[in-house]
Amino acid sequence: MDLSSIMQQARDMQAKMAKIQEELASKVVTGSAGGGMVNVEVTGKGELISISIEPELIDPAERVMLQDLVAAAVNDALRSARDLAKQEMTSLTGGIQIPGVTNMF
Repeated sequence: MDLSSIMQQARDMQAKMAKIQEELASKVVTGSAGGGMVNVEVTGKGELISISIEPELIDPAERVMLQDLVAAAVNDALRSARDLAKQEMTSLTGGIQIPGVTNMF
């Protein structure tokens, strides 16, 4: 394999990575907590889109619990987004762990 062939493969992989990252931005995953009473949606890139809270949870006396549930739901969604990104990148690399590529999320 000559240098120009290796460079072309690197450019091809870089283009595929950019496409995957673009696709991840358009994919949405959901996280939930409290038995589905708090739900959040994030993109595959980990950007928060929305938070949905059941009306019965909105009670000033339960503020701390609500804050904990929101944090738990966001973390659940972010884990799902990282898993999705890792899955997409692993498909690009054929399962080979490449530092900085397969663990970038």
